[in-house]
Amino acid sequence: MEDTIYIQMKHRVEMVEERPIRLYDIANIIAPEQMLKALYALELYVKTDREGKFVVIDALMIIEKIGGHFPQSNIQTVGPEETIVEFVQKSKTANFLLFIVVWLLLFVGSGLTIMNFHEETSMQEIHQKLYWMLTGIENDRPYLLQVPYSIGLGVGMILFFNHLFKKRLNEEPSPLEIEMFNYQQDLDKYVIVHEKKESAERIDDR
Repeated sequence: MEDTIYIQMKHRVEMVEERPIRLYDIANIIAPEQMLKALYALELYVKTDREGKFVVIDALMIIEKIGGHFPQSNIQTVGPEETIVEFVQKSKTANFLLFIVVWLLLFVGSGLTIMNFHEETSMQEIHQKLYWMLTGIENDRPYLLQVPYSIGLGVGMILFFNHLFKKRLNEEPSPLEIEMFNYQQDLDKYVIVHEKKESAERIDDR
């Protein structure tokens, strides 16, 4: 009687370079109890210095590896057909000075962008005209409009990005998160095609 093994591959995982890739790193497994320990420890891949930051493990490689250890098993794959493995360096303590520098760059850059936009659209003149239309009084510095406008600008940015510091305001993703998700999807597709091409070229070189 054949033992059935169900493999659900993960879409993308991160690994420390020094450690081999094992089956439990890249897939969820359902199998008979007596097979699970061996399947979890099954080594699939060891990165070499010749290779880059990404490696793509596909279902055929997993089926071949499992079939070599359990030739009588029936292997069923569910979900994605590839897993993208990104090799990362060991985590280091965040550099507080680097954080301050990046924060200052973003703060100054965004401030300059807003000021340039206001200068190009003559925002001050618009506020002056609006103040004159509402009150009938000419005022070079209509703070009655400029202060709430500035507060509203900040609140609008918070609502747009859907975050206040680390707290999410609601479950709906922000436009930036959607764009980042789409970018990640396109990047993953490119990595899969590129790495498969590189693997084929390495095999041909042998």
